[in-house]
Amino acid sequence: MTTDTNGDNETLSAERLERLNENMVKLDELTKRMTAALTRKKQADPGLQGPGQDLYMKAAAAYMAEMMSNPAKMLEQQVSYWGKSLKHYVDAQQQLAQGKLAPPEDKGPSDRRFSNELWDTNPYFNFIKQQYLYSSEAITTALDDLSTLEGTEKGRVSFFARQITDMFSPTNFLATNPDALARAVETDGASLVRGLENLVADIERNDGDLLVSLADGEAFTVGENIAATEGAVVFRNRMFELIQYTPTTEKVHATPLIIFPPWINKFYIMDLKPANSLIKWIVDQGYTLFIVSWVNPDETYADVGIDDYVDDGYLTAINEVKKITKQDQVNAVGYCIAGTTLSMVLSLMEKRGDTSVKSATLFTTLTDFEDPGEMGVFLDDDFVDGIERQVANAGYLHSYFMSRTFSYLRANDLIYQPAIRNYMMGEAPPAFDLLYWNGDSTNLPGRFVVEYLRGLCQHNSFAEGTMEILGTTVSLDTVQHPVCAIACETDHIAAWKGSFNGVKQFGSDDKTFIVSESGHIAGIINPPTKKKYGHYTNDDVSGAPEDWMQAATYNEGSWWPRWEKWLKRHSGKQVAARKPGIKSHPVLEKAPGSYVVRKTNS
Repeated sequence: MTTDTNGDNETLSAERLERLNENMVKLDELTKRMTAALTRKKQADPGLQGPGQDLYMKAAAAYMAEMMSNPAKMLEQQVSYWGKSLKHYVDAQQQLAQGKLAPPEDKGPSDRRFSNELWDTNPYFNFIKQQYLYSSEAITTALDDLSTLEGTEKGRVSFFARQITDMFSPTNFLATNPDALARAVETDGASLVRGLENLVADIERNDGDLLVSLADGEAFTVGENIAATEGAVVFRNRMFELIQYTPTTEKVHATPLIIFPPWINKFYIMDLKPANSLIKWIVDQGYTLFIVSWVNPDETYADVGIDDYVDDGYLTAINEVKKITKQDQVNAVGYCIAGTTLSMVLSLMEKRGDTSVKSATLFTTLTDFEDPGEMGVFLDDDFVDGIERQVANAGYLHSYFMSRTFSYLRANDLIYQPAIRNYMMGEAPPAFDLLYWNGDSTNLPGRFVVEYLRGLCQHNSFAEGTMEILGTTVSLDTVQHPVCAIACETDHIAAWKGSFNGVKQFGSDDKTFIVSESGHIAGIINPPTKKKYGHYTNDDVSGAPEDWMQAATYNEGSWWPRWEKWLKRHSGKQVAARKPGIKSHPVLEKAPGSYVVRKTNS
């Protein structure tokens, strides 16, 4: 008896060819869908698409000036680049001449984008990788040595140059990505079909714009498996819903706590799964907790500005909490931009003689924008002018633009790696609650955007003492309340040094400053049970931030318990726990309410 091996192989080859042809047909159909989706793209102001031409002209002029004034240094850079490239080419040729199908020894720096062993063992991929890294290094070195560019301009040129070099990484292209090529062969092209399906779905979801999905949109339901801490909406107006959480202890501190989250994002970053929920943890420590859930604005909110957020938001929320709890004072927390606004509210209250706030806590908050950190690259007139024109036309800034901006601050992690996974590998986005929240962003009212970017960011008016809120001039030195500020060591949105410089200027005699390890989110959402990130403390908030850090004490574990110990000192005696809903403020609906899931016009 003999085995018809050739027949089996022919059958297998025919089956694979059939699958490949089927996938090619699907690719054609998906391409047509993508073309149709792209036609729905709405025109945006060109100023939102990239930096102005003047930045490129300044970079070119600076390079030419450097070449004229110091040609030896510039030629040395070029010769170094040429030398590395040529040497690697010659080494590769010598390996081949010796009959070795292997690249020369790789002595370059490690880069997690090139984790596949083929980048080091395959001559083709190794050559591409090395040439890319040499080119990137040459560009970075040339820009770093431009002596005629300083400060903000140099930072912007370096940032956008990095965006270009990151974009052209060989991992971002199918023909030069060994992982994607191998997957396509293994699946007879099915991975490319699934990838194109993911790409088309993202374009359709964003009405012609491309925003890479970071998480599985079907894996979470707000109010069920995230944002599920028990509570109720007890007040609602045009600007926000006020949520009061159900107590988990028999006794609570008399002074209630209210959290103001940023209206750039949804509040439930503080209430993901129970193990990571700051909201649940606070309630479990014995506090009557309220949180503001901001409305997701559309074009009808075009005229809403900072005054509206202060008057119809902060002041109203604080007064309602006082009525509900029958207390004269509250403790308040502000996160990011909400912390900036809370600080202005504290100054306003001081000017008015209003003692409604007993203490304030600031999470990752800038109040002095002299050094805005990496976000500063988007605060020049080329971008701000574009935003101003965009909101004048639309009435609001669509969440797409803010999401894209923040993503480019960490482009490899938030754009290119997810795009490779979703589109080139054909994988589904992960079921990750934090990334789901990251994609659930909000719009911003037109007037507010302009006031914030022009007044606070560009003119630094709060720190300069020229900011007006509801007709009253506010300033840092008039903030007299006890303040605890938590900044994050690697925060790319609110740099910890900038946060420190603002707190230092507060007029309060009771100032506590803490720096948590990690970034804007992970440094704050850092539960004690994880024992993941530590924090730095130093009671002296009078000097330079570098001096503060040098003398600081490193503490293992979360800052949450340390903050709670501080908060307890300002929270009064123990009283019977308060359940949500009283006669004057009945329960309107269960938490997390309606505003957090509200969708707006695209």
